[in-house]
Amino acid sequence: MNAPVRPAPRTVRLAAADNVVVSVDPIEQGAVVEGVTARARVPRGHKMATQPIAKGQPILKFGQIIGFASSDIAPGDWVHEHNVEMHAFARDYRFAEDAKQEDILPVALQATFEGFRRANGKVGTRNYIAILTSVNCSATVARFMAEEINRSGILRDYPNIDGVIPLVQGGGCALDVKGEGYEVLKRTQWGYATNPNVGGVVMVGLGCEGFQIPRWKEAYGVGESDTFRTMTIQETGGTKKTVAAGVEAIKHMLPIANAVKRETCPASELMLALQCGGSDGYSGITANPALGAAVDELVRHGGTAILSETPEIYGAEHLLTRRAATREVGEKLVSMIEWWEDYTARNKMEMNNNPSPGNKLGGLTTILEKSLGAAAKGGTRTLSGVFHYAEPVDAKGFVYMDTPGYDPVAATGQVAGGANVLAFTTGRGSAYGCKPTPSIKLATNSEIYRRMIDDMDINCGDILDGVSIEEKGKEIFAKVLAVASGERSKSEDLGYGDAEFVPWQIGATM
Repeated sequence: MNAPVRPAPRTVRLAAADNVVVSVDPIEQGAVVEGVTARARVPRGHKMATQPIAKGQPILKFGQIIGFASSDIAPGDWVHEHNVEMHAFARDYRFAEDAKQEDILPVALQATFEGFRRANGKVGTRNYIAILTSVNCSATVARFMAEEINRSGILRDYPNIDGVIPLVQGGGCALDVKGEGYEVLKRTQWGYATNPNVGGVVMVGLGCEGFQIPRWKEAYGVGESDTFRTMTIQETGGTKKTVAAGVEAIKHMLPIANAVKRETCPASELMLALQCGGSDGYSGITANPALGAAVDELVRHGGTAILSETPEIYGAEHLLTRRAATREVGEKLVSMIEWWEDYTARNKMEMNNNPSPGNKLGGLTTILEKSLGAAAKGGTRTLSGVFHYAEPVDAKGFVYMDTPGYDPVAATGQVAGGANVLAFTTGRGSAYGCKPTPSIKLATNSEIYRRMIDDMDINCGDILDGVSIEEKGKEIFAKVLAVASGERSKSEDLGYGDAEFVPWQIGATM
């Protein structure tokens, strides 16, 4: 009796010029792929060589360089850390070469969602009261305030309010108050206070910290109001008195914040933060390009999408500079890349320290490979603006914000910039949520979607089974509209988001 014939393992070739393919299924030694016999086992999501690659020659995936052979690689070899290295090579930025006039739909034809229209014209997708802290020393008091409100049950009387959230942070003192770190924290705190998903703010400090609340208020010309209150533990008279004062301030805000109601708004009022974390070999094949298709659709409807994580576009920045609206926009992005090269060198690091061990287990070998996949989240539209961390995003369309690659820090900058909804792709299974901005989780493969079904909102793994990128992009866009209208994401159901406020700390701790 003849043994059953095993089907050939599925693989993906991403560009005709590639000298590797990506395994959809594990490739066992001896299996034949594209006429090439595997010389070793290739795990799912990893790469197999399909032609000889001499030592020092480039490894090509996506039609781009992802590294160089550190030894001779034969057809059928597993291609990963053991035979791939990374070194500098020239990239042609070709500034603004592919910029084009965007075909934006008129407002009457744009998709809509149900949002909270604020007095300044911005639109929120959620309605929170936020308790911010000027320093880590006031973090516990901020949490006590939120716990007291939540324990009282008073929020049941205010159905239009999504919650009272303590957004605490670990800095605020022992920093150069005239330095870059202070300015970043100042922008971040103001960005959260004015995010359209926030209907009221209490800022609480200790009193003697470097990040002084009066100086912060003066910088933005803001005073105390019914929906904006500040206090310090030292001036108020200690922990118990400050908690009581904060609770009373919040109770006063509740009916005011609750008075706003959802109304129909055009999709042009959406600002979508783009994130990826726990990436794997499928990220750049399924979820990231599908999210990119959703971004293209959002931009067509007049909205804004923010790509970030500068260490994770390193090596792919030349694909973005070609799409820059102007040479100046492209050069601003390159200057950020150069800052990161200097920053890592000063700290005795290198850009290829990213990807993480988990990324590598999932099939990503170098930062160049990871970046090319990560950049796919940005779709194909013109890059209309480039912003520093936590700067207010005042451009429409596809934009870029300089942030670290660490997801909570990156997302914090995007939310501070004005993002009112967030999409997060993951292959290894990132457990992440965000407040005040709802996070939609996109699984890159069906296995992690099934295994972490309580965390994942959309399965992009079915792209490997034949679902088109365009079809999945439309599904994601529809989900963004639904969540923006009040549908709760999986991370919201789990209660994630309070602890994920992590401002970027730059500079020495004094």
